[in-house]
Order: sequence, then C-alpha cells, then structure tokens
Amino acid sequence: MSSPQPETVRPVLLDPAEPPAIESAEIWNLPNALTLLRIFLVPFLVVVLLTKFTGREYAGLAIFLIAAITDFFDGWLARRRNQITRLGALLDPIADKLLMSAAFISLVEMDPVHVPAWMVVIIVGREFAVSGLRSIASQQGVTISASSLGKGKMISQVVAISILILGHELGEFRLIGRLALWAVMLFALVSAIDYFAKFARAVLIPKK
Repeated sequence: MSSPQPETVRPVLLDPAEPPAIESAEIWNLPNALTLLRIFLVPFLVVVLLTKFTGREYAGLAIFLIAAITDFFDGWLARRRNQITRLGALLDPIADKLLMSAAFISLVEMDPVHVPAWMVVIIVGREFAVSGLRSIASQQGVTISASSLGKGKMISQVVAISILILGHELGEFRLIGRLALWAVMLFALVSAIDYFAKFARAVLIPKK
C-alpha cells in the first residue's frame, strides 16, 4: 500500500476576474528593460529636484513623468507579448515604491510647509505594510491581486506629485497640490484597509 502524497499548496487568486498569468522563460525583454529604466531614473530624479538650478522643477517633472509612463507600458507590454517573468514581477513593485518614495521624500525637502513629513510617512509606510502582507500571503500560497483602490492610489500619486513639483515653481498650484496630497493619503489608508481585509480572510481566518 503506497503512502499518501503530501498535499501541495496551490496559489489562490483573490480576484477571480484576473486569471493567473503564464510566466515566460525569457528574462531580458522590453518590459523588464522599462522596469530597470524606471529604477535607474530614481537617483536622477532626486538629484535634479534637490539641486538648485533654474528650471529644475520642469526637468524633474519630465524625469518623473517618463518614469511613471514606463510603469504603465512595462505591464501592458508584458501581458500583450506574453513576456511576464519572475524577475519582472519582483522588480516592478520595487521600482514603483522607489520612484514614489523618492519623489515624496524629495518634495518634503523642497517644500516642507506644503508637503508635511507626517503625510509622506503615512503614504510610504502604507507601501511597505502592504508589501509585507502580500509577501506573507505569498508564503501561504495566496496571491493578493491589485485592487481598483490600489490602482486609483497610483494614479492619484502621479497627479499629486506632478502638481506639487510644479507648485514649487508656480505658487498658484500649491493649494491644488496640497489637496491632491490629502487625496493620496486617503486612498493609501482606504486601500491599506482593503488589503488587510483580504489578507485576514485569506490567511488569518481559519478555514472550516
């Protein structure tokens, strides 16, 4: 009589509308190159924003928008061309967090009055907290997919950072930028609660 085989843990996708992606064996491709470009642009963005010279806001905004655009195209191209890789899945969220964190922290240094450090701490802290939850869930064989709230937060971050960078040069944008920063923080808090609820249902609550 053969001994029973150990039960394997299969990944559970919490969003049934998003089917599991098929990973490509190819590592060096265009989507991954765009992700790496986004990472390489981060130090240039920080240097430009924190170095005082004429037109630094416009140069910094151009670098930031180019990096943000790569965030859309790397995922779109990977899905369209079936070039989703393990390396890309690992680097993409890291690149996003590096870009947004670097931009917000640089803005605190540039304009601490209109970009309070405590708000940035909440926004950046949310990123690390959600990454931790997703990592723990992954170890349990559960994949917590990105929600519409998370995607809305990403869009609000790009808009807020762009307005705040311009607001440092054009004073009339500062109030709009401050309101946009509040919107980002609210998106961050609500989406964090949503991720924690998904994590609790999938990992913390025992299955019957």
